[in-house]
Amino acid sequence: VQGIALTPVDPTVAPSLDKAIESGVKVVLMDNNIPDWDGRTALATTDNYNAGKIAGEYLATVLKDGDTLGILEGVPGVPSLDDRVNGMLEGLSGVKVEIVGRGATNCTEELGINVAEDLLTANPDLKAIYAACGPPAAGAAQAVKNAGVDTDRFVLVGFDFCCGEEEALSAGIEDATVAQFPAKMAELGVDALVKAIRGGSVESLIDSGAALVTRDN
Repeated sequence: VQGIALTPVDPTVAPSLDKAIESGVKVVLMDNNIPDWDGRTALATTDNYNAGKIAGEYLATVLKDGDTLGILEGVPGVPSLDDRVNGMLEGLSGVKVEIVGRGATNCTEELGINVAEDLLTANPDLKAIYAACGPPAAGAAQAVKNAGVDTDRFVLVGFDFCCGEEEALSAGIEDATVAQFPAKMAELGVDALVKAIRGGSVESLIDSGAALVTRDN
């Protein structure tokens, strides 16, 4: 084996990868990084901060000064998920929106429903919700539907384009979401691995891109 490309879901894989590297094996990570581990040759992933900016820039086109916004966070403290929120806030920075609440969802639909319901109950005139993961975005869509909110006057933006978001977009409840490109991550990761094995130089961070998805496109 000359190279390993993998998506790590648990940092405890790092010692095994260290052994591989000691044997001369190149390691490329895809999608997820391993915190505080510098053994990788490259990481192919979404630049979550820039992807969050895409969502924020869209919100800036549909919101105005004084509008209220609630935020469904993923898992606070997880850098990639925090980046989706912070990037959104930068993209939205040209509009003076009031953030009336933000809550963790652990990227689950159930907590997405709960946090969105709390936001809607506490802020009857809430104008918009941004969800940093797909399942909470779908949960927020359900909460908006349950509350009888006029979706023509409400803005819901998600992230991931998964887990019920397509249905929410088609129904006109969700206005937009940011899609990642998992297959592109894999393609770029394996390409980088082969190049590294052959002695070529590769970027340590490879952005697989992201795009805004709306009902129209």
